[in-house]
Amino acid sequence: MKSNYVISCCSTADLAEDHFKKCDIAYIYFHYELDGKEYADDLGKSVSFSDFYEAMRNGAETKTSQVNAMEFENYFEDFLRQGKDILHVCFSSGLSGVVNSANIAKEVLQEKYPERKIYIVDSLGASSGYGLIMDKLSELRETGMDIEALYAWVEQHKLEMHHWFFSTDLSFYVKGGRISKTSGFVGGILGICPLLNMDSGGHLVPRKKYKGKKKVIEAIVECMEKHAVDGTSYADKCYISQSDCYEDASKVAKLVESKFPNLKGKVEINNVGTTVGSHTGPGTVALFFWGDARND
Repeated sequence: MKSNYVISCCSTADLAEDHFKKCDIAYIYFHYELDGKEYADDLGKSVSFSDFYEAMRNGAETKTSQVNAMEFENYFEDFLRQGKDILHVCFSSGLSGVVNSANIAKEVLQEKYPERKIYIVDSLGASSGYGLIMDKLSELRETGMDIEALYAWVEQHKLEMHHWFFSTDLSFYVKGGRISKTSGFVGGILGICPLLNMDSGGHLVPRKKYKGKKKVIEAIVECMEKHAVDGTSYADKCYISQSDCYEDASKVAKLVESKFPNLKGKVEINNVGTTVGSHTGPGTVALFFWGDARND
């Protein structure tokens, strides 16, 4: 169904390019540096995900930068010139200031195009959880929902998207200052895997530590059993994203599929993109599903 508005997000929603196209979701690139060379976070086209994470394992330095206001202005204006309204959902304000850049561009463009509507949403989400929100918006648009109703829906329901993460490689958490060198060293020796989730402010928060991958894989699926809509009768989509650890992600997916027989399709496994991955490093698995409202 053709609509008179665009749904849009940042590349940090971590869906594959063909998924964005199939769902008619527009997106704008973040940026990252790999050993001083700048690239667009272009869904693994400039640098493949496997090459990117291998470079990180070999000590490459990474740095990220958000979309600036001028980039948003140019990006949005292409749609406005076509007579389209815009609903843009931003990467979490708990992890980036990109929503501020989008709002600055909105203010400039609304003076220039007073007849057009521009809605900016802080997703309070990241990676393919943010992507799963966009997927839902695409589905709702296909039912004929107008832009005002869709904006109200996402603001009401965005905190019902659960984000649970675990990491099997603590070295990048040490490097980023998220855990101490001592904790990282001891955790590495003992095979400690921290389990984190995203709170209501869109921040990543450590929740518990598990010894060994088997236990943390069981624990992350137990979180879904506890929080998913209708528990193990959950009948919506479930996404996973992974940073060069597909085997671990596949184990989570198989366990989810065995415990949730009414899933809407198979669990979809995506890549943690180069922006988010610059901070997590390789070895991270994230599980996303619709559930009860996130709280702290």
